[in-house]
Amino acid sequence: MDRIFTLDEARTLLPGVIEDAGAVISARADMAEIDHDRRTRGRSELGGLPELKGLQARIEEILSGWSGQGIEVKGIAPVLVDFPSELDGRSVRLCWIEGELELGWYHRTELGFAGRRPL
Repeated sequence: MDRIFTLDEARTLLPGVIEDAGAVISARADMAEIDHDRRTRGRSELGGLPELKGLQARIEEILSGWSGQGIEVKGIAPVLVDFPSELDGRSVRLCWIEGELELGWYHRTELGFAGRRPL
């Protein structure tokens, strides 16, 4: 059974999500830089294939942790997660995107991000 979050439960988890998202953002930037430098210059000061694999593994670890808690990962560039919930008897997703400081948005499950509304 999929987890259904109350708004309070989702907001309690959000500081950890934001912290983990910072690690994803940093790893994502390092991966882009390593990849670009290796393709254009043949090497990167940030490392090579082992470092790329390590960064990928770190991102996967974080995403798996979120999924294991019932949080839906919608993207990593930008980081976008949904917390399945219900509002007025309707299936919704409490929606957080990279850069936001709080959980202040939702959308009906069937509408996705385009249907975002403030809570």
